[in-house]
Amino acid sequence: MAQRKLHDKYFKMAKRDGYAARSAYKLLEIQQRRNLIRKGNRVLDLGCFPGSWMQVAERLVGEDGLVVGIDLQEMRIELGPNSRTITGDFTKTDVADLLPPMVMEQKVVFDLPDDQQPEAQLVQPLFDVVMSDMAPSTTGHGDDFFSERLCQSIVDEFPKLLKKNGNCTMKVLEGESFPELLSRVKKQFRTAGAIKPDACRDVSRETYIFGIGFIPKRARIHNEAEEKVKPLTPPPGWGN
Repeated sequence: MAQRKLHDKYFKMAKRDGYAARSAYKLLEIQQRRNLIRKGNRVLDLGCFPGSWMQVAERLVGEDGLVVGIDLQEMRIELGPNSRTITGDFTKTDVADLLPPMVMEQKVVFDLPDDQQPEAQLVQPLFDVVMSDMAPSTTGHGDDFFSERLCQSIVDEFPKLLKKNGNCTMKVLEGESFPELLSRVKKQFRTAGAIKPDACRDVSRETYIFGIGFIPKRARIHNEAEEKVKPLTPPPGWGN
């Protein structure tokens, strides 16, 4: 088997175009095919390091939009004024801490039934797009399982993170429980499916699930039906 070429055309293109990593072209292809991100959108990037997806997103949302990224690793690149980054674990970060103070001052409540509204009605976060290119630290054993569990953790948070009719995309390593994950996303969005961008290496099992048109009511019904099943804690070390 030929040795994998690390400095492939996408690596060279990223250097040429000023992106932090070749993964920028994965998002660009998903965007071209599904139009997930639009001008003025609020976008949340989970596992944002090294920043290439944020670079793409901030150009797409324009000066009236907002891009928020969170990762265990501190961001090392300079981003524009409509972007902010947080160093931390998204599974342990309060939704309110994701948004800048000026956004927090807006009084908008969560898209939840009255009897389920949080005591402190902070904000309807509520991002137009939630995206993730992160993966758990790989060991070669059960990587697909941990990747799928990480994605399940993201889906768990959609009712708190995504606006009604919002969009998502997230990387997953295909494995035995991939159909279950994809089925869950399909139940919560008007349209959903999977894409393997050309920038993914041929030997990789990674693919990208997308969802268009989030339906909060369906997400709540599903979560209530599954609440007796305690999810596994995502493994440490998630990142790109």
